[in-house]
Amino acid sequence: MLRKEKKVIEILTNGRVVVMPTDTIYGILGNAFNKKTVVRIYSLKKRDRSKPCIILIGSIDEISKFGISLSRKQLLTAKRIWSLSYPTSIIFNYKKGESSNFNYLHKGTNSLAFRLPYTTSFKKFLIKTGPLLAPSANIEGMTPAKNIKEAKRYFKSSVYYYSGKKEMKGKNTKSSKIVKLDKNGRKIIIRK
Repeated sequence: MLRKEKKVIEILTNGRVVVMPTDTIYGILGNAFNKKTVVRIYSLKKRDRSKPCIILIGSIDEISKFGISLSRKQLLTAKRIWSLSYPTSIIFNYKKGESSNFNYLHKGTNSLAFRLPYTTSFKKFLIKTGPLLAPSANIEGMTPAKNIKEAKRYFKSSVYYYSGKKEMKGKNTKSSKIVKLDKNGRKIIIRK
């Protein structure tokens, strides 16, 4: 593992906020299980506190850590969607009474959106950091940052660490597609 990657993993696991490239665009990332980190990200982005964010995971098995039980059909559909190279976030509903520990994430919607990146290297990174809250690196309502320079204009020294040198171009300037899966594994497209 590279020294820089090891440093980023350590920062994230310690509850700090990092701006870095994801499998789509630059994101402002933090540990999804750390309530203070989640609050910090919302504050930095000036994000509407009633809107949930997407959570990046390194394995489909990590969804159960959030108290969400997938039906067999949901699991099969999710695996099929995430085997494609097009980045897609999937929303899953909680079953009645299962969501109370994660109100700080689902914001009363009783559902959470997850994305399992296509690239093996990024999945391995996420296994080491644990699930990460991952909204785009921008102030809400403004254009997502395409590079660290743009991200620093938004957040200045308020973000603990900036990582990444590349300029996001082409398909890496678009947010992920978002679909919702019902218990039978049927897809409802939320964002193309």
